[in-house]
Parts: sequence; structure tokens; C-alpha cells
Amino acid sequence: MRKKLGIFNQEEEDIKLAEDLLMLMQKNKSDFTNTFRALAQESIESSAPYQEAGFKNWLMLWKARLSRQKETFADSIVLMQSVNPAVIPRNHLVEEALDAAVNNSDMTPLHSLLSVLSNPYAALDHSSKYIQAPALLFDQQYKTFCGT
Repeated sequence: MRKKLGIFNQEEEDIKLAEDLLMLMQKNKSDFTNTFRALAQESIESSAPYQEAGFKNWLMLWKARLSRQKETFADSIVLMQSVNPAVIPRNHLVEEALDAAVNNSDMTPLHSLLSVLSNPYAALDHSSKYIQAPALLFDQQYKTFCGT
């Protein structure tokens, strides 16, 4: 988890810092993948999902934590970008690709998804459908084969 936060060395409070972020993400229904990726963006503080007071306070504590290591903030960004993928195989995208292939014999969505997933750490445009969280209704109703 330290790497996901751009932390190189160990401090006792690191676990609480990570737990606090996870609780904020759950409270605000923040996307896990996109939140960790956003931490490596200098514009995170002006992004809508992260304007909440608790998150702003967490960002301040996180930046203070990063300042106590010998590595620079730029080093932390490189580390975070190397372990936090920009894109993951989201269920709604996999379903879309499978539906097109099975029902329409259209392999284009599958090939497009596989192309993006072949380089998951590459930066994508924020409007790319491949980094968008699923619609709430899809997320609430979707069940995988294993029932999760």
C-alpha cells in the first residue's frame, strides 16, 4: 500500500494514513483505481470528487508524510504511476465486449479493450470510457460468475 501512496520508507503512522484514505473512499463512494491514479496528478485538489473537507485534510497529511522522506514528490509520482494502473478490466467493459462478440459477432470492442489493457499504466484521457467507473445501477445489480 505504501507504493500506491508514493511512500518509499516506513513510518508507524502509514497504516492509519492508508486506512483513513480507504474509509474516505468508501464514505464518498470514490473509485479505488481512479483515486489512487489521481493522487499522482497535481490537479487532484481541484478535482470535484476530492473537494470534500475530510479528503482535503487527508491530502494535507499525506503531503506532510511525503515531505518526510528523502525522495522528492516527483519520485513519488513516478512510483505511484508504476503501481497504480490507469485502466483495469472493469466488469461493464468486459460485458460490453462479450455482448458485442456473442450477440453481434463484433470483435471490435473486445480488441479495443484488449489493446488498452495491454498497457494498463499508460495515461489515458480523462474522458476515456476505459477509466470511467461503471454506472451505479450496473454496479449494484451486477453479479460475477462467482457471485461477487
